[in-house]
Amino acid sequence: MIVVIAIVRRNLRLFFRDRMNVFFSLLGAIILFVLYTLFLARLQIDGLKQTFPDSSEAEIRAFVDTWMFAGIVMLSTITTGLGALATLVDDGESGRFRDFLVSPVRRTQLVLGYLLAAVIVAVVMSMIVLGLSILYLGLFDSTWLVPLTVLRIAGITVLCCAGFTALSALIVSFIRTNAAFSGFATVIGTVLGFIAGAYIPVGSLPEAVASTINALPFAQGAMLLRREFTDGTLTAMVGDNAQAADSIREFYGIDAFVGDLLVPGTVAFGVLVAMAIGFTALSAGRIRARIR
Repeated sequence: MIVVIAIVRRNLRLFFRDRMNVFFSLLGAIILFVLYTLFLARLQIDGLKQTFPDSSEAEIRAFVDTWMFAGIVMLSTITTGLGALATLVDDGESGRFRDFLVSPVRRTQLVLGYLLAAVIVAVVMSMIVLGLSILYLGLFDSTWLVPLTVLRIAGITVLCCAGFTALSALIVSFIRTNAAFSGFATVIGTVLGFIAGAYIPVGSLPEAVASTINALPFAQGAMLLRREFTDGTLTAMVGDNAQAADSIREFYGIDAFVGDLLVPGTVAFGVLVAMAIGFTALSAGRIRARIR
């Protein structure tokens, strides 16, 4: 266990020492925040004002911002863990695997070191993003999330970090060069914003596309976060109009529908748990085979 901890510490130091890698691991979340701050938030607010003329702009803005920050936290759980796996690619390209193998370090210990370090990075960075999101909502929207809601969001965030980092590790195990990894990470950080329904509401997409997106674990993880983030602000905006609330929940991906079927929260939770377990096993086997 001491060897695994030493490898984890080494990988953590390498990640946080590379400031550009840290920045690019958050690039997708940063792009989403900038786009909404400068352009997209205004469009959503104006559209909702026409739908809910009795609601104040402050109530509508609070809903849009909570919905947006759920997407930002969701993106950070994917891209930060992926960024931490750059060490795996670099060690493979530079030939450090051979150096490790001539030392008294087992392959299993190396695999655990890479995976644990990546998950730790994802959790730490996502929690920082979550903390900043909570402060922004409280200071600029006067929307302070209650402690129990924050705890639930934190739990969902950790689960997303585990599941998506395991998936990223499996994919990265096939990447051989730093150049290929950088290109892949940059594309993923941008594309996932659309796949998770973070840039535009999923309800604005064609029904077949929306159903496909909602069937993916990225949208389902975002759904769980949005339910917690927007619970109070959605009620404040729509009031007692249950039909309007249901329509908004579907349009903004707070409820995920695959065709006419609603994806239950328990199913989305189970999918993330299955991802965390299944892809961890697959990625561990793949990384172990690659270290030679």
